[in-house]
Amino acid sequence: MKTITAFTAIAIVGCGATLAADPPAAPSATPVKHASLKVCNKQADAKKLTGPARAQFVKDCRGGKGSRP
Repeated sequence: MKTITAFTAIAIVGCGATLAADPPAAPSATPVKHASLKVCNKQADAKKLTGPARAQFVKDCRGGKGSRP
């Protein structure tokens, strides 16, 4: 029984040291959320874009440029 208690104590101390050694990554000030290809294609369909204009719109939409709802 003492062995189990000793291993448990070692595990708890070891986990605490591991958590203290690696600080969590700080979130960025402005998280970037890019639209999915599906969303951008739906928007291009709604605007009735075709050809190079559609390709450029989807590229800009995926890159986070332009207006999105």
